[in-house]
Amino acid sequence: MLFQHILPVAALLAASPAAVEPPWGKAENLGQRMHLEATSVCTDGKGHYVVSVPREDTDELEDRLYYGDAKILVEVPRPRTRNLSATTFLDPRFFNPAGTADYDGVDLRVHSQLAVDAKERTCSLRCGERKVALEMLPGTEARELLRKAAYVPNPQKFAPHALLRDSEGTYYYVDKGFTPAESRNFRVFIGPRGDLKPQKMTNVVADSEGEIFTTKKGQLRLVIDRAQKPLWIEKARKEVELRNVPVEQNLPLIYNELGVYTGIRLGTPCDDQ
Repeated sequence: MLFQHILPVAALLAASPAAVEPPWGKAENLGQRMHLEATSVCTDGKGHYVVSVPREDTDELEDRLYYGDAKILVEVPRPRTRNLSATTFLDPRFFNPAGTADYDGVDLRVHSQLAVDAKERTCSLRCGERKVALEMLPGTEARELLRKAAYVPNPQKFAPHALLRDSEGTYYYVDKGFTPAESRNFRVFIGPRGDLKPQKMTNVVADSEGEIFTTKKGQLRLVIDRAQKPLWIEKARKEVELRNVPVEQNLPLIYNELGVYTGIRLGTPCDDQ
């Protein structure tokens, strides 16, 4: 397994936000119970479960995907386009060269997928190019697991924001809080591929003209104006011109090779594959 060194789901989620109510609530009325019964639970037989919640007939509730163990299930973020179901999910650690590079603005090469056939009672998982056979739980067993499990938000804390590189191969990476409420919470990492180190932040300036991230070591200036180039300015006022490295086209590099996210869980069904 690529991520066999990652800690178990429950251990890493101990500090996660409080559990939230599942899509079917407490399954107290007929509609909620029907929603619960229509939900599919797939397992790899090793204590990992993928839960596929279908969309209701109304537009009130979208389909959802959860992953975890029998006690804790985390919500898997939906793709950015409504033209894809929740069973297609972003996981940049796995790359599928046969995927479409631009599907309604989404790069499917860095998306993996759960295939579920509720009628045939079959399911399988694809992580990048790798395919994993899964088994669908019988209805009674699935409902028991779904009723007892705790449902929590996705565990990701940060998302890529900017990636730059100098002429000598030193990378300058910026990420930000994963949720909209935390989107102004920035971090800066600097170093060679595989060994980027976090920098102690002292100030952040962000406006229509660009962004300035000030650390104890220097300033990283990202400018919106294409006529200007991003700079790293040491405290001694030495300026190093940087080259923008497009984030969306380099997600596998960011998650697999820079060293910033080594061992992190993304809360997807591919965490343990």
